[in-house]
Amino acid sequence: MQKHDPILDFTEVTPQARLSASTHGWRAKCLQRLVRLDLPVPRTVALPFHTVRAIAQGALVDCDAMLDIFGPDPLISVRPSPENPDWGGPGTILNIGLNDARHAMLAQTNGQAAADALYLRFIRSFATHVARLDPDMFDAAVPSAQAIRDALTTFETEMDEPFPQDPARQLAEVLRSMARAWEGTSARLLRQAKGAPENGGLGLVVQAMAQGIGKGISGSGVIQFVDPVTGGPQVTGRYLGQSQERDALQAGGAIYLTRDARGPSLEDLAPEAFARLIAHGAVCRARLREEMQIEFTLEDGRLAVLDAVRVVRSSRASLRIAVALADDGIISQNEAVLRVEPRTLSELLHPQVDPRGPRDRLVRGIAASPGAATGRIVFSSDAAQASAARGEPCILVRRETSPEDIRGMHSSAGVLTERGGVTSHAAVIARGLGVPCIVGASDLRLDGRDRKLTAPDGRVFREGDILTVDGTAGEVLAGAADMLAPALDDTFRRLLSWADAVRDIGVRANADTPADAQTARMFEAQGIGLCRTEHMFFEEDRLVVMREMIFADTSKDRAAALARLLPMQRADFVQLFDIMKGLPVCIRLFDPPLHEFLPQGREGLRDLAEALDRPLSEVIRRAEALTEVNPMLGMRGVRLGVVLPEIYDMQVQAIFEATVEVGRRGPAVVPEVMIPLVSARREVELVKARIDAVAAHVRARTGVDFAFKLGVMVETPRAALRAGEIAQHASFLSFGTNDLTQMTYGLSRDDAGRFMNTYVQQGVFPEDPFHILDVDGVGELLLIGSERGRRTRPDLTVSICGEHGGNPESIAFCRRAGFDYVSCSPYRVPLARLAAAHLALQDSAAPRAA
Repeated sequence: MQKHDPILDFTEVTPQARLSASTHGWRAKCLQRLVRLDLPVPRTVALPFHTVRAIAQGALVDCDAMLDIFGPDPLISVRPSPENPDWGGPGTILNIGLNDARHAMLAQTNGQAAADALYLRFIRSFATHVARLDPDMFDAAVPSAQAIRDALTTFETEMDEPFPQDPARQLAEVLRSMARAWEGTSARLLRQAKGAPENGGLGLVVQAMAQGIGKGISGSGVIQFVDPVTGGPQVTGRYLGQSQERDALQAGGAIYLTRDARGPSLEDLAPEAFARLIAHGAVCRARLREEMQIEFTLEDGRLAVLDAVRVVRSSRASLRIAVALADDGIISQNEAVLRVEPRTLSELLHPQVDPRGPRDRLVRGIAASPGAATGRIVFSSDAAQASAARGEPCILVRRETSPEDIRGMHSSAGVLTERGGVTSHAAVIARGLGVPCIVGASDLRLDGRDRKLTAPDGRVFREGDILTVDGTAGEVLAGAADMLAPALDDTFRRLLSWADAVRDIGVRANADTPADAQTARMFEAQGIGLCRTEHMFFEEDRLVVMREMIFADTSKDRAAALARLLPMQRADFVQLFDIMKGLPVCIRLFDPPLHEFLPQGREGLRDLAEALDRPLSEVIRRAEALTEVNPMLGMRGVRLGVVLPEIYDMQVQAIFEATVEVGRRGPAVVPEVMIPLVSARREVELVKARIDAVAAHVRARTGVDFAFKLGVMVETPRAALRAGEIAQHASFLSFGTNDLTQMTYGLSRDDAGRFMNTYVQQGVFPEDPFHILDVDGVGELLLIGSERGRRTRPDLTVSICGEHGGNPESIAFCRRAGFDYVSCSPYRVPLARLAAAHLALQDSAAPRAA
């Protein structure tokens, strides 16, 4: 073919035509499926990607040959057909082929008013979208012969040529305009932001017009058969008489589809057409294996189906639709599992802001913990607890949170902080509690002294004012927003049971309290992979005793104070074991530096001095002595167990006594005791010797034999590197990827948010390593530790228990590495269960090498 020859590479959409989404786009392929289902689709021609690219580069297409397919005097539309519908595309152009002669013919067949409306609409569309003239030049005058003459005159004045009357030229100009729009820089950047590859292709679909403007019952509309928010069966949509395309969704005067007491409906106006639409919807659902939204036109009572697209749906609707399709035998249970994106499950576990309601957004932050909550603003943990005692939901607003705020976070409906990132203290604790949380809302101005916060637009909110925290979207809303309840129904549970049937890695929960354990059981975790015992000590009555222990002068005095904590700890573990009903429970021994249990500020220290009946100067001196330059790398974890062994002695005694008590009335419990922050084998040996001694003492005193497992939490790079020798004394290794990431990178997760965005944007890190596991660096340490540990002890159980445990990417890594289970916060357990099933199903579907 010579360079100047017109292109003939286009295909009429027929049942047998060779079309695919990868060459002609999703719309062309979808229309072919509708044709195969014998739906009344107007005649259609599809242009493949390479033809559209050639048109953008100046090649000509044989528009006369294309128009011949549609018969004499055709009116057509051109629609975009990218490979993926999410990529968007240039706007649809309607009524191509209209000119003075065709306008006169339409006046005879459809009436003068309809002909004027159609012609004027086409002139405006062509002038603004193809000729790129200013839309203001073609004002929205009432369609008439004079309005048409004015529009044609304006076009000729601006373009120095008359409005094109040749349908072939009109079509050629439209195709060129749409092809070049797709190749433009702005369009390219926009679709790349939506995940399209740089060379993502565009097809074009040329379709005969079905006129919704004319005599008799004429109009256009859309119809779908499920509620887009809930996913329940419901006919919904709109119909507008004397309209085209999607006018019914944008213009006033649209009527209902089904009979409705509030006004007229299509079912009343055109019952036969309505019945055919219902039938077409059922056919699409059964044969296309999806819930579809159908775009249709009525022309003098004749129904035409112009398009059908997948119903846009919420997360809860997506799950319900997938399960319903499986229940009806349209798709398999495994396919239903694969159709639900794991991360969207988080939205189903908590109340959500109803997307149909108004949103008065104040500020955006980082979505740190999903769900939504409305409450009155409080600025301190004490105020949050007081609000909870009154039965009033509150939103705890802090510059950033600390361990002292945990009780306040427990009492709050939602949390908002000015600083922090996705792995800051507030974010981690909120996710564990299942409390909606937004962090890093740096555009807010927080004044803790005057108890007020100022929004970027200048609005001021004081303590007691009402806010809504949307932790899913990362938005703070003024006032009380409309809410949707959690969707933890039978549909949710059934989908996850299908997921459990195929996944091949265990999923446990991080649970620090009996309430956390109840949540873990509700979400069907396979045990507790991390119980952080220090969180049990922040209750008011325990905190006082804990502080007495910290200020004790001798080992004997420390043991005496800890003896008062022993029954409290034992009761905690009894509750945990009872709730978990024989499932494994991994208990991490005390980990944080002791200064975290001391009050901040002089006033708090004065209150502590009064409680301990000690001089204020002594309390201040002791508190200063506990202060460390870098406490997270200081006196914490196993180091406390070596230097102050009474703490671990009390804890393991409580664990073993609880084991005996629960075992006496039911199945035997085998607790898993985990030593934190280990970096040397000798640390494990020293702690293990004391644990074995306590176990022997409890066995002798109670006369009950019991088993337990001792393991190590691998949080330091050295522990991973020396895992072979550490495994000599450990039956399991659990990688604490939060601290391991901090120590591998030399980064504080609480401070990294200040520069992390810049690092990711400039390609220093591909992702925030505290949010997505760094498989190259931290991941290599996990592989080294696992391989060396199992070389020493082949039956070694290996897992991760950091925040990464709930991420699909981390679960994929752990499966490949042969880990036994992952452990994550209770509210991420459903996500992890579904993500593990996705990975197993994808692996089973992948082609095997010969």
